[in-house]
Amino acid sequence: MSTTRTFADKPTLTGDLVTLRPVEPEDIAALADILRGPELRRLTGSDHSTAEAEAAQEDPARLLAWYSTRNEQTDRLDLMVVDNATGETVGEVVLNDWDEGNRTCGFRTLFGPAGRDRGLGTEAIRLLIDYAFTHLPLHRIELEVFTFNPRAQRVYEKVGFVVEGRRREALEYDGERVDAISMGLLRAEWEAARGSASAS
Repeated sequence: MSTTRTFADKPTLTGDLVTLRPVEPEDIAALADILRGPELRRLTGSDHSTAEAEAAQEDPARLLAWYSTRNEQTDRLDLMVVDNATGETVGEVVLNDWDEGNRTCGFRTLFGPAGRDRGLGTEAIRLLIDYAFTHLPLHRIELEVFTFNPRAQRVYEKVGFVVEGRRREALEYDGERVDAISMGLLRAEWEAARGSASAS
């Protein structure tokens, strides 16, 4: 295990379909477009109704202020997902909520329509997870996904995350209650899967 890097290091990771890289100024407009999508706002639980999601407008100044500081953070890793075929920024993958004492962190992802249904998300997540467990002192990565987003849950399971529990009725959306599924991936599970893959 190499632990020579920290969350302050912002790598560029290249796969067959996508490249993950630090935030650049031109990403802000692409992210603003992605964040305007009502479906994405629903899937992430950013709003509580379809009407809210459709009316939502991201403040460009707020987005600029947030994303212009991502590369300076020492306790999280925010990387843009670039489609290798088009050069377009289609989303982001993030390791956050770093807990140094327990060597755990959270994970979240965000993909606009141009980044869906072509395997880009699966490869992006694998690239980040492989980097994290290879170079960072992590024992565990965890996330939550709402039950009305089975596509995302399938992708997380595909890359090795395990369902660990359920926060019942954690979100209210359009007057209905939605559960949140808790998922985690341990270093030992990642190492076992990696060993199986290299042996086959």
